[in-house]
Amino acid sequence: MSVFADLPLLLEPSELASRLDAPELILVDLSPAARYAEGHIPGARHVDSKRTQLGQPPAPGLLPNWDDFQALLGELGHRADAVYVLYDDEGGPWAGRFGWLLDLIGHRRWHHLDGGLQAWLAEGRELSREVPAAVGGPVSVQPCADVLASREYLLEHLHDARLLIWDARSPAEYAGEKVLAAKGGHIPGAVNLEWTDCLDRQRALRLREDLAELLAARGITADREIVTHCQTHRRSGLTYLAMRALGYPHIKAYAGSWSEWGNHPDTPVER
Repeated sequence: MSVFADLPLLLEPSELASRLDAPELILVDLSPAARYAEGHIPGARHVDSKRTQLGQPPAPGLLPNWDDFQALLGELGHRADAVYVLYDDEGGPWAGRFGWLLDLIGHRRWHHLDGGLQAWLAEGRELSREVPAAVGGPVSVQPCADVLASREYLLEHLHDARLLIWDARSPAEYAGEKVLAAKGGHIPGAVNLEWTDCLDRQRALRLREDLAELLAARGITADREIVTHCQTHRRSGLTYLAMRALGYPHIKAYAGSWSEWGNHPDTPVER
């Protein structure tokens, strides 16, 4: 049995530290390359966050080139029984996006280091500069899980009472006061809760202990189908992670996010 069995999605640094030698572990650091080079959790493999996205305008947050993503998983040593532990240096947006990609291929055996690198450093834990070698070549995986919402899906279901859209951008972007696309504003009916409001800065960027209450106050509840987005599905990687940690059963991410919606001529917008 895996030493990660029965653990929650969120891991404390002590729980990870005692399992760094587990044979099933694939530890992934999604911090910037320079931060990784300065020192990372021992055994962690670096993933350039750009490899988790398509990276092309007008919607850079769309799914990465699939051959490239399969090659990335091969480099990490992906296999059916692997347990991933993911972290970054911002509390979880890139880690959450990578976890969402794992969910998309049906691999739900992953955890997030709560607080990420900041929580590890706050406890004065060991860092390493050793870079693990790539494991192997491309693996064959395909999107199979219903965790991806497209622009067409949102347009079709925009007025469904059960659907709720969580806009994780800043209030200024949501209101159309800060415009980062051809159009400013938000998807009609979307609820705004900025991604950083989910983090506790007094606890090294861990998710807030009152997170469930915070979301419920905005109507972001487990009985709804919730689609989360931001500008490029980086910030909403954290909000997807937050709902996943709370056990919400019906969650999706809109990978195109506002960079697609706000630049498309035929999408409705509220301000």
